[in-house]
Amino acid sequence: MIIYASAGAGHDGASRELAHRLRERGLLADCVDLADIFPWGLGRLLRGTYHGMLSRLPWIYGLLFSIGGNFSRAAPITRTLLRPVWPRVLRALPPNTRAVVSTYPVVSQIVGPLRREGRLAVPVITYLTDFAVNPIWVSPGIDVHCAAHVTTRAEARALGAGEVRVAGRMVSAAFRPGDEQDRRRAREKLGLPLDARLALLVAGSWGVGAVARTAAEIAATGVAVPVVVCGRNAALYRRLRRRGTGYVFGWVDDMPALLRAADVLVENAGGLTALEAMACGLPVATYRPIPGHGRANAATMARAGVTTWVRRRVDLGPTLLRLADRTSGERQRNAGLALFGTDPAGVVADIAWGLTASTGAHRLAGEAGPHQLAGEAGPAGRAPVGAVPVDDPVLLEGAPFLEPPVRIDAVEVRTGLAAATPRRTLTRWVGLRAGMARLWTGVGQPRRDGGTRPVNRPDRRG
Repeated sequence: MIIYASAGAGHDGASRELAHRLRERGLLADCVDLADIFPWGLGRLLRGTYHGMLSRLPWIYGLLFSIGGNFSRAAPITRTLLRPVWPRVLRALPPNTRAVVSTYPVVSQIVGPLRREGRLAVPVITYLTDFAVNPIWVSPGIDVHCAAHVTTRAEARALGAGEVRVAGRMVSAAFRPGDEQDRRRAREKLGLPLDARLALLVAGSWGVGAVARTAAEIAATGVAVPVVVCGRNAALYRRLRRRGTGYVFGWVDDMPALLRAADVLVENAGGLTALEAMACGLPVATYRPIPGHGRANAATMARAGVTTWVRRRVDLGPTLLRLADRTSGERQRNAGLALFGTDPAGVVADIAWGLTASTGAHRLAGEAGPHQLAGEAGPAGRAPVGAVPVDDPVLLEGAPFLEPPVRIDAVEVRTGLAAATPRRTLTRWVGLRAGMARLWTGVGQPRRDGGTRPVNRPDRRG
């Protein structure tokens, strides 16, 4: 089960592609939107509020993002506020669930504590869709974090994440490098000039940020012709069409062709299109990133060497010229293509099949270490992970994605989703009040150098 949030195409696209690849590996993979799990339409309300802030008041979003990244109580408070959603999340999971994947930070703050408290007895994986790791991404109870790059892994580890694997990125197979003939055919198909240097400008599916201003500044350099994709922002599309700045598109169905037609990509959030461009071998420049995760991704991606962050307007023209040159931008293109050398779906599939041991399973069953594979002997002479005693075979029956049925660890069967006894309403309410009291008073929380401010450590309960 993959739980995402419909907050832009980045999380949606990653979830769909992961589900597709897991199905190819023989697993039944379903996606569920967190907005559909929240009661009383709160999910859609929060999504609309987030969209409105990014579109009209981005500085407020940037302020909230900064608070979440610097206030030590932000993650514990988030977990406390989300506690009433736990039963709805558990009800959304089928009884034959073998693993749960989160592709959104708020989701991790729900499924992580469920896993830690034993309410969810299957492995939980967080797929970090962002290059930059905000503290809200890191939650206690997560078995494995899948990171894009070693820089992302270092940030997650610094925030207290447990096992973090550099699993690379994934996009649709349609996004691949093309040759000169592919480039020419794509331009003819889209009605773009054949000999001009084209800078493709994207701003996510919502078309947020200083898009019109950036398009004008690209045109003013005289280095490249802007080709703007407005996504679902119809107002932006009409405004740019009236101004006549470069070539303007609304929602584009054939994005692989448009990426092969361009010479360089200019983006502002480090989202899905930036990854698709890297998979096509197209160099990426970040310019005027949106506040919050946009600026954070810009910094991390630049450190990873997969993008160039253009911080000043005067540097825009020379940067576009350098990246568009096949020789000068070769190093960055290779760094971007290297992200797709590994498949995150392989990590998830191995955990779901029980081929790779997970941290949470070790805590519950007391078996092998975090990097031990199935079949290896556990500590103190215990049975190998994933093995079943010959005289007590356990088969998972009725699971449509297991053909033929395979033997699995008996402990896993007995501690599956069906074993998670739902709490009574009164017990849950008392527990919520007690948790809030502990959070407010700081009882039992570690101190920083003897001070009074608690430390936000994801390896403990919030």
